[in-house]
Order: sequence, then C-alpha cells, then structure tokens
Amino acid sequence: MTKKQLNVRVDATTAEIARARAEQEGISMNQYIEKLVQQDMGETGRVFLDAAAQFMKEYEAAFLAEFGEHEATGRRR
Repeated sequence: MTKKQLNVRVDATTAEIARARAEQEGISMNQYIEKLVQQDMGETGRVFLDAAAQFMKEYEAAFLAEFGEHEATGRRR
C-alpha cells in the first residue's frame, strides 16, 4: 500500500500522550495515528448503518404504502 505523509500540529501534551500510548501498544506513532483514524472510520460507518436501520424502521409503512411490496420477481403488486 502506498503511504502518504501527513504533517500535523498538536499541543505538547497531546503529542506526549500519543507517544506514550503508541509505546504502550508497542507500535510506532505513525501506526498509532493510522489506527485511530481507522477506528474513527469504523465508528462513522456503524453510526450511519444504525441511523439507516432506524430510518427504515420508522418509515417502513410509508414506503410500503407508496411503493407496495415487491414479489420475488421484483415487480410491484
């Protein structure tokens, strides 16, 4: 995988905390930051899917009233 370099500025306390956490986990600072971003992306996806499921639950009756139920062939009744 091709890597891209990012330069970020954080306050001294944040930098020290990040260094300490990376060291505790036995990974580099780069790996630690990459892991945090990937976790964030996973959480965003989970939140989206939960919201979509809730939307469909709340509006299922409206969709069925408007579009009807589909048969196995995919045609409207």
